[in-house]
Amino acid sequence: QILVAESGGGSVQPGGTLRVSCEVSGVGDAVRRYSFGWFRPAPGNEREGIVVYDGIGRSYYADSVTTRFTLSKVTGREGDRMYLHLDMRNLGPDDTGVYYCAATRQFSLTADSALTTNTFEYWGQGIQVTVSS
Repeated sequence: QILVAESGGGSVQPGGTLRVSCEVSGVGDAVRRYSFGWFRPAPGNEREGIVVYDGIGRSYYADSVTTRFTLSKVTGREGDRMYLHLDMRNLGPDDTGVYYCAATRQFSLTADSALTTNTFEYWGQGIQVTVSS
């Protein structure tokens, strides 16, 4: 059974930096062929994709974060888990929300589908990020 677990997050002042992390495990070394992403709530929509990293190694970023957020992917030592670290800088109040990590068995994603919630089957519980003075 696949497990998706977020960590990190918290509160930061405007202009600050923060990291949220995600561990994906439970499917053995098949996890290395999965694609992963981070999502957060958006006005008028359930969740918006902010950054996705597919199995081939391509990354897709939302325009609102492309110059401020960086996603890195680290394979666990045994090859049976994946760590996704989202480093966020120059944060503003609009970045406040619950951040969700997601995974899909799809190996290759397109620009049209990568940042959409329907692409992903597996979701974490979410972790709070608050930007406030």
